[in-house]
Amino acid sequence: MSKKDDNYSHEAVPHSEKKGILSLSIIMLSLTFFSASMWAGGTLGTGLSFNHFFLALLIGNLLLGLYSASLGYIGAKTGFTTHLLARFSFGLKGSWIPSFLLSITQIGWFGVGLAMFAFPVSKATGLNVYLLIALFGGAMTLTVAFEGIKALLYLSIIAVPAIAILGCYSVWIAVNSIGGLSSLMAITPKEPIDFTTALTIVIGSFISAGTLTADFVRFGKRAMSVFIITMVAFLIGNSLMFIFGAAGAASVGQSDISDIMIAQGLLIPAILVLGLNIWTTNDNALYASGLGMANITGLSSKTMSILNGLLGTLCAIWLYNNFVGWLTFLSTAIPPIGGVIIADYLFNRQAYKNLANGSKQQINIHAIIAIIVGILAAQFLPGIVPINSVLGSAFCYIVLTQLSKQYSSSRGKK
Repeated sequence: MSKKDDNYSHEAVPHSEKKGILSLSIIMLSLTFFSASMWAGGTLGTGLSFNHFFLALLIGNLLLGLYSASLGYIGAKTGFTTHLLARFSFGLKGSWIPSFLLSITQIGWFGVGLAMFAFPVSKATGLNVYLLIALFGGAMTLTVAFEGIKALLYLSIIAVPAIAILGCYSVWIAVNSIGGLSSLMAITPKEPIDFTTALTIVIGSFISAGTLTADFVRFGKRAMSVFIITMVAFLIGNSLMFIFGAAGAASVGQSDISDIMIAQGLLIPAILVLGLNIWTTNDNALYASGLGMANITGLSSKTMSILNGLLGTLCAIWLYNNFVGWLTFLSTAIPPIGGVIIADYLFNRQAYKNLANGSKQQINIHAIIAIIVGILAAQFLPGIVPINSVLGSAFCYIVLTQLSKQYSSSRGKK
């Protein structure tokens, strides 16, 4: 690895570079303060009753937090990125599959966030939306390419309190515009959403980034502190973003966050604050996607972040117009990866002390089969789609691995 790769994309984070609780808390809150969650919250706000909305939010973020915190714990304990962790369960070249899937989804989120920012700016200024996407996409790409994890921290220090203030003010306007909290609670959805679908939206809207939690918290000094920080970030940060979106959507009857802000007379502050927030989350996405592609190509994660930023910028409009379809894809294809990584770590912790152990096998077919089983479980089993996929892949991986060990042991005795 090049000495200039301070993202440590090809090795464990050295102890000298480990960070404290405050820095990691800011980064994780920034990660969960995702504007697309406001959009998803708007969908739930127009499709669920008040009580069902908060129940879906609590259960969804609790499950999402446990999943993400488990992966964060593993990342902090080992110092490895998600993609280096995948080498132990998928094999050296087998890890290219999860790296590719995760990187592509993060490039997708980058494009969605970029368009979410460009459209309201275009409405306010009259500037061409394609020009804005090109300008902002380039600026966001350069930020993370040259500053890496430091850029995420510096931007987050400003973005987290700013979005919290704007969101609370938006909720206050929404509540007062419809006659108080009791009126908001009494609103009946015109097109109700099934509760399991609502849980899938809560979990699916962030399962991709949740699977990559290790990339951001591997810098943590204490693994248990990282676990707690991640749980708090999802229970508070992601929940707040859903509430911000849902309150506005329930009051104006629209789920698009830019339309909500326009209706509330908050277009200009929304452009400034949401723009900064999207900047941080987009940099998170590029940072993670760069690490994934670095695992495949062997190149610097910074180089891959630049290329991924260009691709996300080119596809931004299409991704924005296919947001629901993107969530469906995330809900089925990504969670099995985390399920396999968690399952393998639980049974093979000692192996994770040395990265060389993740290179002893080129491709682990058991992990690939487990991914397929996880996707099938999401498609055909009743219940919550992302949870079915995580549990399906983890269970399948454990069974196949244990059967393989028993078979090898029986042959050795002969």
